[in-house]
Amino acid sequence: MGLGSNIINFKTYKILKMPAFTTRFLSKIAESNQDSLNYCANLVRQHDYENFLATLLLTKAVRSPTLVVRAFNVEVARIQDQTTDSQTAAFRLQFWNDTLKLLYKNDQTLKNIPANPIAQELFKVCNSCKLPKRYLERLITARGNILKSKHFQSLEDLEKYAEDSVSSIYYLILSISDVTNVHADHAASHLGKAQGIVNILRSVHVASYHKTVTLPMNTLMKYGISQENVLRGIDNENMRNVAFEIATRANSHLEKAQAIDVPKKTKQIFLPAVAVNAYLKKLQKCNFNLYDKSLQLGNSTLPLNLYYNRLMNKY
Repeated sequence: MGLGSNIINFKTYKILKMPAFTTRFLSKIAESNQDSLNYCANLVRQHDYENFLATLLLTKAVRSPTLVVRAFNVEVARIQDQTTDSQTAAFRLQFWNDTLKLLYKNDQTLKNIPANPIAQELFKVCNSCKLPKRYLERLITARGNILKSKHFQSLEDLEKYAEDSVSSIYYLILSISDVTNVHADHAASHLGKAQGIVNILRSVHVASYHKTVTLPMNTLMKYGISQENVLRGIDNENMRNVAFEIATRANSHLEKAQAIDVPKKTKQIFLPAVAVNAYLKKLQKCNFNLYDKSLQLGNSTLPLNLYYNRLMNKY
């Protein structure tokens, strides 16, 4: 057989095309993947806007996985706001506990994960970034504990809740960034406590709507403030002393987080400290009146401040 017999006649040769149904199938997979990631991003944008802004400034490789982790946190945190029935809330938390077990099952595949956009995306992130399961579990357990107890007895109890519900997120983002550094962990712990405490201060008017008091009981009793006073939004000197004492604890953790010398690449992760600091300063200007309406307004300069700190690599 001569060489000429191996020459392809392009006039008669037909290029094999991928079947139309296969093309549509792959297209739907791509669209589904993008849709689920967009769902996570939109959830964070709608319910955790300040952290959403900070996340947008992360490097590309870290940004999307972080949005997925934050979406998971938002979804779990919203359970206590979506229902007043404790049993229903417990069932929803159990769903996520069961889902985590599936995510970390050996030789697990995506098809066995619940058809929930957050669960699907979290499975991918857990696989690619090897996220520590214990921090995801803490996000669920912390919400379960507060659903049962309904309040914090002391500032230390509030700090523990903040560590589990906020610091855990920073530990997960550090894992996504492949950072193993004890100083970064310490900074994450302090910043999480500061942010968690501030979240409780900021949510006083929302908690009042749900007829719950999340300010530490011991601090309220110390200054003679009843739960009824908090629910009715009564502003007086003693109530401001309560706010001052709690805010002081948050500010102490924030200052400790900012004073720690962390690796350069981790500073972008701690950008939410900018928003925490802004709220504490605003509260101080209001003379620690938690019910001042200006505290409920958005911070129009926050995007610019976040961007500036990102450029300066500060937090």
